[in-house]
Amino acid sequence: MNTTSTPQNNATSLADKKNNEDDFDAAELIANWQQVSEQVAQASVQAQRQKDEITLLAVSKTKPAEMIATLARQGQRDFGENYLQEAIEKIQALRQQPQCEHIVWHYIGSIQRNKTRDIAEHFDWVQTLEREIIAKRLNEQRPAELPALNVLIQVNIDNEDSKSGCLPAELPNLISTIKDYERLQLRGLMIIPAKANTDAFARTKQLFDSIKREYPELKQWDTLSMGMSDDMSAAIANGSTMVRVGTAIFGARG
Repeated sequence: MNTTSTPQNNATSLADKKNNEDDFDAAELIANWQQVSEQVAQASVQAQRQKDEITLLAVSKTKPAEMIATLARQGQRDFGENYLQEAIEKIQALRQQPQCEHIVWHYIGSIQRNKTRDIAEHFDWVQTLEREIIAKRLNEQRPAELPALNVLIQVNIDNEDSKSGCLPAELPNLISTIKDYERLQLRGLMIIPAKANTDAFARTKQLFDSIKREYPELKQWDTLSMGMSDDMSAAIANGSTMVRVGTAIFGARG
């Protein structure tokens, strides 16, 4: 049997892959999203907080644009993307779709220097800022006709070699740089804590509050992005204002 791959066969395989990605159960997706939304609301009540204090960020990386559109039509507003080129394609595809004009796009992937222009031009939020040079480039490359780019500083709260983010001791220098950039709006912190480190959320909230006291000029210092599918309730109990949920809404990545 001849198993040699031909360009035509490759093209067919890619087309089949795309069809499979776009073939999803909309009712199941909506039910998942409603369940997560209810969990966020319940965690807010248990923490004696208002549910509108917590933003649900639907992490839509690797998922097709139509899944995003389905949730946007249900009222989901914020979506998070890790992979730049994939994200830009989705943003452009959804820009003209009905009931998708309210989507707020968050970049939550690592930031390479050669990608800052595209990030600055296409996103509303960046949650993974950790270096002064990246802040400088985002500020310079943010289009003048767009609002200032909302940014969060990613903190490596547990000093893990495998994680991105600046160390807490590096925050003062980075904040002093970012706060004077006119095209960036510094909003708060983002963390991905070590697994089973139960006090990381509390330590980050203390850090967040101390910065708010030390820098009263940060008028919109209001966002603490922490908590994902498995630990969002604990994060909310410790002051998170934004939880990043992918698997519990969209299912496992293929």
